[in-house]
Formats: sequence, C-alpha cells, structure tokens
Amino acid sequence: MNLPAESDTTTGHVGLAWSHEFAALGPDFFTELRPTPLPSPHWVGTSSDVAKLLGLAETWLRSDEALQAFTGNTLLPGSRPLASVYSGHQFGVWAGQLGDGRAILLGETAGGLEIQLKGAGRTPYSRGGDGRAVLRSSIREFLCSEAMHGLGISTSRALCITGSPAHVRRETIETAAVVTRVAPSFVRFGHFEHFSANDQEPQLQALADYVIDRYYPECRSASTLGGNPYAALLQAVSERTANLMAQWQAVGFCHGVMNTDNMSILGLTIDYGPFQFLDAFVPGHVCNHSDTQGRYAYNRQPNVAYWNLFCLAQALLPLIEDQEIAKEALESYKTVFPAAFMARMRSKLGLLQSRAEDADLIDGILLLLAKNGVDYTIFWRRLSQAVQNAHFEPVRDLFADRAGFDQWLLSYSELLPLDDQALAANLMLKTNPKFVLRNHLGEQAIQAAKLGDFSELQTLQRLLEQPFDEHPGHDAYAAFPPDWASSIEISCSS
Repeated sequence: MNLPAESDTTTGHVGLAWSHEFAALGPDFFTELRPTPLPSPHWVGTSSDVAKLLGLAETWLRSDEALQAFTGNTLLPGSRPLASVYSGHQFGVWAGQLGDGRAILLGETAGGLEIQLKGAGRTPYSRGGDGRAVLRSSIREFLCSEAMHGLGISTSRALCITGSPAHVRRETIETAAVVTRVAPSFVRFGHFEHFSANDQEPQLQALADYVIDRYYPECRSASTLGGNPYAALLQAVSERTANLMAQWQAVGFCHGVMNTDNMSILGLTIDYGPFQFLDAFVPGHVCNHSDTQGRYAYNRQPNVAYWNLFCLAQALLPLIEDQEIAKEALESYKTVFPAAFMARMRSKLGLLQSRAEDADLIDGILLLLAKNGVDYTIFWRRLSQAVQNAHFEPVRDLFADRAGFDQWLLSYSELLPLDDQALAANLMLKTNPKFVLRNHLGEQAIQAAKLGDFSELQTLQRLLEQPFDEHPGHDAYAAFPPDWASSIEISCSS
C-alpha cells in the first residue's frame, strides 16, 4: 500500500497527506495533545520497507527534521496528535478505563495507515505512569514488528526508533526511546468495551459503524446472521483472530499479555511487550514474568483469544440485540482456528494435500517435541533440509528418544509425496524460518545499543526481514540459544 507523498524540492521536506478519519469520531474517543519533547535525540534504527509503504524518502527519514518529528519534539505538518481512550480486561479481570497511556497517534494518512509514537510522554490515560518507553522495550518492539512481517504474520509495523539520554525509571534507571508504529488501525477490543461498559450506545454504534465502513464494508451486505451488520462484524473479527492464532501457534510465538485492550479489531499482532519465540518446545511455557498464574501460556493462547472475543461480543450486544445471533457469530472461531492451524502445520511438514492421517501425524510430532524438549525452530528447519537432501540424521540427533522419532518418521515418510519431494521441500523451506527473534538475540542487540553500537540491531533486522533465506555467514543467529538465555526475564515493562 503506497501513500502519496508531496516533495518540496527547495527544502527537501517530505510531507504526508492526512485524512484523520478516527479523529472525526469526536472528543468522546480521544484527547488531543502534543507529544512531550525529549532532549538530544538520536537515531537507533529505521525500516526502509515501512518508509516505502508510507511514501517517505529514505534520505528524508535520516534527516534531523524526521528525527525531531519522530521523537515528538516537532509536529509533522498536517498531523493531529491525540491519545485514544479505551477500557479492557487485564489478566481476566475488568480493569475499567485504560487508554493510550504512552502512545500518541499523529493521525491517519490519506493512504489509510495510522502513525503512532510510543513513548511520547504522559497522556490523560497514563494512570500515574511516566508515558515513556525505554530503549530496551523499543528495540524489542521494532525488531519483532518487522520480524513478524517477514514471517508473513499479521502485525503492526515499525518505521523507526529514536533514542534520548533522558532517564526513565523502571526496575533500574534506563534511557528513553520512541518507536514509531504504523498500522491500518490501532482500534482494539477494549475500545468497544469502554463505550459498552459506560452505557454510551451512540458512541458504541459510531465506533462500530466507523470500523465496518472503513475496514469491513462487506458486513453491510451480509446475508447471514439475520443480515445484522454488527453480528457480521463480530464474525469477521473472530475469523481474523482465529487465523492470527493459527499463525502464532504454528511459528511458536508467545505474545505474553493477551489482555482485551491488546487485541486488534483487525486481527493484527500489536503491543509487543513480554513476547517470546519458543526455544525448546514447552507447550505450557509462560514468557511473561508478570504472569504468575500462567494465564497467557503458549498453549492457552487460542482459548484466551476466544475468551477475549466473547468479551467483544458482550460489548457489541447492545447493537446486535440478539444473544443467540451473537453466539452464532462467535462459533466460526471454533472451525476457522483448527482448520487454519492444520493448514499451516501441513505446510510445515510439506504435505501437499489433506488426509485423515494428518492430525495424528501432527499430534505425534508435537508430543515428541515436548517430551524431548526439542528446539522448535531448529527442528522444523532441519526437517525441511532433511526432506530436501533425503538425509534425516541431523533431525534424529535432536531427540533423546530416537526410537520414538524413528517410528514417527516412518509414518511421515509414508505421507510424503515421493514424486514431488522437491516441491514439498521447497514449501517447507518457505514455511519454516531459519531465523526468529530469540530473546538472547534481542538482548545482544540491546546491550550493544546501550553502548551506542547499532550494528547488531541492523544485522538482526536484516536477517529477520528475510527469515527464510540462508544468509551465509550468519549461522550463529540460527544456532541453539546459549545457556544464559534461560535466565532472561521479560515482564509487562519489557
């Protein structure tokens, strides 16, 4: 999606055309305010891919003008900064009013993308927080946004990170940073919960109509669910969310904090905090050190997503006006998720057609991976190469239970397309990444950046943007994690 850009050849300025359609909803939905400036900003990282998406010249993106604008020190011409209000359930408990506590939306471009600064200072929704982000968390979000895009997973994007020597207190004193996020919309389940919980039905309907007309116009003419456009919206969001969960589970991604205010109405991965890609395959792995009850464990994510959709259904019920239709709209999740997950797992295995035996084969390998604590990403990549080379010893070496793997491999070999093995291997190599953003890789980039060295971030970014490529000379980034990686703790402040 390319956005129109206007160039002033005299000054070198590049401007964006804005539409501000969310702002047109009115003051009940947000507070207008400017970002709070930061001293002595500097560049940490940029994404040329996102710059192209926005129609921004890379030369301008490296300018001081852009640096000041994306730190929040100056305003982009035509922007209309605001912080949005929403509510939500956090760790399964109603938290009441929340909102953009440290994110400020600069506006929507005429090309249909919102640009948001995260870490741009206090807002009326900061709830006592400082409104800032730190370099550590900003690097993690920047890298993971672009890594998820490289993997083909629905996500917000990240244009750039700027840093500042300004101090921010978390567990220790850290330095501030701002990450510029981009998405078609940052509207969340929590936006709908907010107006529903406060009995503001006109605002609830205005928000639903805005989302339908802009992002789900097909819901206006849906013939199912009694022709109810709001039920059709719920069904469409359920199906997008189901597909997103299938993407997460297949690649071994743990979000870490699936509160309803962190769930995108467009089925995007948003709000990268205590995320993690699995190292060893541990289905019950909890990546968020703050999640003491294990609510958001890896294997619970699909059910949590359905629970969150149920909360969205309750919020939309004043518009749907029929509880049975709302339940029916949710039902599609239960069929779309397993079908989408099975389709992705078949691709990971190079199975070119669907068979009844596939489910047992997939369950069998996942049980073996869990029993043996096998590295998830390395297993799938080695299996892809084994099918390509007809040499399975490197895969077998991953398992303590060799006999168990041999038995599974026999069943797998019977389902592999013998006449199309090259095609199967090609599919697997395009489905099973060599590189993911492991915690220790992110930590190495963070520690280097704290010393002013951004080369590690740039290298990692380049690998993650093309995670299925071999990238000769960079095998260390696809190796087993070091022992110290297990001691990394990530929490809601990450």
